[in-house]
Amino acid sequence: MLCDDSSTVRSALGRLLESDPGIHVVARVGDGAQALAALDHASPSERAEVVLLDLEMPVMDGMTALPLILKREPRPVVIVASALTQRGAGATMAALRAGASDYIPKPGAAGGGLADPHFRGELLAKVKGWARLRQQPAPARPPAAVARPAQRGAVPKAVCIGSSTGGPQALAALVRRLPRQIAVPMVIVQHMPAGFTAMLAQHLDTLGGPRVAEARDGDVLEAGRIFLAPGDRHLLAKPEGDRVALHLSDAPPENFCRPAVDPTLRSLVGAYGRAVLAVILTGMGHDGLAGCRAVAEAGGLAWAQDEASSVVWGMPGAIARAGLASEQGTPEALGDALAGLCGRRP
Repeated sequence: MLCDDSSTVRSALGRLLESDPGIHVVARVGDGAQALAALDHASPSERAEVVLLDLEMPVMDGMTALPLILKREPRPVVIVASALTQRGAGATMAALRAGASDYIPKPGAAGGGLADPHFRGELLAKVKGWARLRQQPAPARPPAAVARPAQRGAVPKAVCIGSSTGGPQALAALVRRLPRQIAVPMVIVQHMPAGFTAMLAQHLDTLGGPRVAEARDGDVLEAGRIFLAPGDRHLLAKPEGDRVALHLSDAPPENFCRPAVDPTLRSLVGAYGRAVLAVILTGMGHDGLAGCRAVAEAGGLAWAQDEASSVVWGMPGAIARAGLASEQGTPEALGDALAGLCGRRP
């Protein structure tokens, strides 16, 4: 279902989505009240599995409609659409906290608008990926840890988590499983626009795990802290005396991304050698593959999210197919494994 107050946007998005033969748009509505009515009156064969929900609409906006949509049975997946602004970023994080599964930033005209091929690829991947996950039965019990700590080698001195499509929810699931005072410094690289990363860091910081902040140039890596790469900047680690500091770079995108996982992993290997653990979560493409090769060549470890729990098994799948992933599991299981391996700071 498409829910947007602009008929032009509904028409364009409908054509874009139905260009994929695996997607059928069952309804196009202009506000939240119409979305609820369409869900209530749809036949079983025409009931929406995924709702693409604009947040700013008249009559009933997306934030008002969201909890009501999520009460409908069978419960649809909701992906919110928001503007590439600070206000849009804040609204997106509020929607994710309220139960939305993912977000899609509305592209600006300067980047090609809805015709932007990157936007098309991201939207189709999220709609199809979340629809697939929705159809999977819920696990009968919480996921077990991936392996016993003794099987995973030496405790790393730094951990890097990379993610893209479906990443915000996967990151939240993993961070919730970590102790507040985890004994190693951590960095996260999530493919996300500028402005959105600050809001994501604030969201992750509220989950009870380690303290999370958007990285600033000159921040020092330290145990018990997680630094998130800011949108549109690469995050690099550099030894400075007896400490390792973070620096932001506006070097060209890698794997069509900035921030990208690969340059962060390369810099961590330069700073810590073999004592690096890379964790690659759900995402399109293969960002992180070259970086994980560098980690493995230095003697470090790479873990990957499993296919069944990934919205898109592109990034983690590339690690797994290359034989670099010593462990695979759900974000929860990987979080438990990290907690068991790294422990708490004294």
